[in-house]
Amino acid sequence: MEPVRVITGRAVPLDRSDVDTDQIIPAEWLKRVERTGFGAGLFASWRDDRAFVLNQPQYAGATILVAGPNFGTGSSREHAVWALQDYGFRAVISPRFADIFRNNCTKVGLVPAQVDAQVGEALLRAVEADPDLEITIDVERGTVSAPAAGIEATFPLDEFTRHRLLEGLDDIGLTLRHAAAIDAYETRRPDWLPTVPA
Repeated sequence: MEPVRVITGRAVPLDRSDVDTDQIIPAEWLKRVERTGFGAGLFASWRDDRAFVLNQPQYAGATILVAGPNFGTGSSREHAVWALQDYGFRAVISPRFADIFRNNCTKVGLVPAQVDAQVGEALLRAVEADPDLEITIDVERGTVSAPAAGIEATFPLDEFTRHRLLEGLDDIGLTLRHAAAIDAYETRRPDWLPTVPA
């Protein structure tokens, strides 16, 4: 994955709480075998409503999703995160995330910025009032800011997760940091153990 340091962009205000992973990407989309193409199914049931926020032209091209509390509940499907990323979102801001959803986000470089409820509400209202409002998420500093709206807050991120995001290390990247040790082990393995053809 690519390193994630600072994300600056416009946002989509999703003023709904308790959004579960089936609402983010409905089950019928889970038949795909690749990680791409899920953006078309993002919030598919809601997008049939012409008034739904993703259908509003003033939010086209936004890279940050500002959601209500308890975002990403339900199943552990990674497809929900893939759908958000494939659509073009680089970060989600919410007062609360489901633990598995938040973990899935950080493993692929989608930043889950958890803010206080008052900050989340203020950001929702500010983006609704000004769709061109610029929001900045600084991963290293752990801050979310919208200077034109006078909003600045911190969000929690453990140091290991921060390091992963800043260095662009997904699970494969973390493993490859030990490539020399893996290669050395493989040269010492007994011949009778199974191998994978190179």
